[in-house]
Amino acid sequence: SPPRLPLLRTVVAWRGRAEWDQVMVGLYCGESRLQQDALDRVSAWNSRYGLKMPLAVDCTAELIRCKVLDSSGTLKSYELILSYGLALVRFVNLITEKYQTMANIPLKQLAKEVDIPVWVVDLRHELTHGKLPRLAMCRKGCDVVLDWLRKTYWNRQLGNNLCEEEENEEEDQEDEEANPELDSDTWE
Repeated sequence: SPPRLPLLRTVVAWRGRAEWDQVMVGLYCGESRLQQDALDRVSAWNSRYGLKMPLAVDCTAELIRCKVLDSSGTLKSYELILSYGLALVRFVNLITEKYQTMANIPLKQLAKEVDIPVWVVDLRHELTHGKLPRLAMCRKGCDVVLDWLRKTYWNRQLGNNLCEEEENEEEDQEDEEANPELDSDTWE
């Protein structure tokens, strides 16, 4: 009989599928205490996984951290704008960087290709080069980007188990259950 090949295993920072799903639900639950618990878990993953951490997980955690700080009432408006601003700038830069080639493709074009609203790129431009936007715009940008991350990354990791009805049409095309450690290549 032919020799048996060893099973290939991918080492990840989370204990298993249940922990991964629990963190995703915690991040998006809207309750600050549970979100903080999920953020603490992501921090532990970062300490174990380092640069291998999927960008989408890092971006989500940074944006949720802003929302938790916002709801705590401990930061002034200006500090919140800076906090949201940094998280939004990093999101746009990191996500679009993956699609950047030798040719300099404008960020707005890259954003359209990955279905990020152009106004989020404009917000990033304001935060980087112009007058700081209002806190309300930063909050709205955060919510839109978190929704984009949920639909584009997290729901795919869940195999569409928690998707909204409008996304059920995509389920037929994605019958296989997505694997967080394999699908993370998209975000590195």
